[in-house]
Order: sequence, then structure tokens, then C-alpha cells
Amino acid sequence: MLADLLIPRRGYRVRRDLAYGVEARQKLDLYIPKRLAGPAPALLYFYGGSWQAGSKAHYRFLGQAFASRGVIVAVADYRLFPPIHFPDFVTDSALALRFVHDTIAEHGGDPSRIFVSGHSAGAYNAVMIAANASYLNDVQADPKWIRGIIGIAGPYDFLPLRDPKLIEIFHGDKDPATQPITFVDRPLPPMLLVHGAKDRVVSPRNATRLATKLRSVGSHVNVSVYPGVGHVGIILSLVAGFRWFTPLRKEMLDFIETH
Repeated sequence: MLADLLIPRRGYRVRRDLAYGVEARQKLDLYIPKRLAGPAPALLYFYGGSWQAGSKAHYRFLGQAFASRGVIVAVADYRLFPPIHFPDFVTDSALALRFVHDTIAEHGGDPSRIFVSGHSAGAYNAVMIAANASYLNDVQADPKWIRGIIGIAGPYDFLPLRDPKLIEIFHGDKDPATQPITFVDRPLPPMLLVHGAKDRVVSPRNATRLATKLRSVGSHVNVSVYPGVGHVGIILSLVAGFRWFTPLRKEMLDFIETH
């Protein structure tokens, strides 16, 4: 990725290909600030790609954006379609959280301050492991390990499905068990939901509907919808040199500091 060559290398180190499972794509990269005054908060991030594409190798920009501000960042790969289907990528996300919790102290992190985030399909993964606690319970992880969740342009309530590949991935077009919003029946960790008003890939209504459901059960949630911003532009605004485009980095850092 050409943009990767422009990302600053100073102030952090990278530990690549740490295995959180036995499968080839069950690996993550850690971006660790070089100077830590004490145990640091950690941000576990899942990228988007419609559960069909993506690579942690393309996300140095995200690691640098937060490691440069004292946050340890874990960018996780997860298994993709084909050949896997729902809920395998959610299971991988739960396994990644367990690994980060169990190992982050070795890298100067605080296992009691783990934030989970993602963009698009990755935001779905992040919210789903919190909303449906069975995924974490099944891998001997505790939902209480999640200090907060940051969903960026995520699909949380998107039935019925119309795309043939998504219908195949989710075993049908209208199963409510595939939707994070279905499982919001109790207070969840604090959430920051951000979306671009001009997103034509994932409707901003996903964020607003999820926020309404969260508030109805007493959960704390902040929603930001950025005017003039689309599905890709919102995540590119974390790249050094493009951060003027949205306040996303500041909102994420403020959320982490607050919680």
C-alpha cells in the first residue's frame, strides 16, 4: 500500500504476526509506544471488507495514529469468505480479544483498559462480540474485559440482505441472529458510533437505530455523523496528513481517555 510509505515510523515499535489461534489468518500486529509512563490502554481493531477481503498489513496508519498518543494498538486479521461463513469471523474476533487480554501486560498494556473498534464489517465484529456474549463465553473470555467500543461506519441492523454473497455468508437473507441489534437487551459497555452522512455502502441509520436501542436499555452511547463524508473517507481521515477531514481521531482518543 503506497500510503504506508508515508506513515511516520518513529515513536513506536511493531510486533507482527502474533498468533491468537491456530489458523493462518488468526494473527494480529501490535503497535507499541516506545515510551510508556505506565500500563497503557489498548485498542483492538478489526478492518472492513465485507467479510471477504482485507489485511492487517495495510493498517500501519491506524497503528501510528494511536500509538503516537500512548495507546497500544492491535490490528487483527480474521478468517474470510470464502471458504468460511458466519459466525466464524465473529469467533475469531472473540479469540483475538482473549489473546489481547491475556498478553497485553507483557507489552506494557493494561488488561483492564481494552477498547474494541472496527470499520464497516470490522465494526460489526466489534459490536457483535459485545452484544452477543455467547461468542466470548464460548472461548473462555469475559465480556467485562471490554472497556468501550468504537464502531466506525458499521452495519448493525441491515436486514433483509440483498447481495447474493452476503446472503451466502449469513446463510440466508433475514436471520435476526446475524444482527448485533438483536442482542441489545441489557446495558453494554460504553459505545462511540461514528458514521459519514454520505455513506452509500452502509447507511448511517445503522448507527442511529443501534443508539436508540442501546439507550432504551440504559447503555451509554455517543453518535457522531460527519457531514460530507463517505464510507472510505471516514477511515482515511485517520491517516497522517488527512486528519483535518474529520474529528475522528480526536473523538476516539477522547473516548478512550474518558472511559
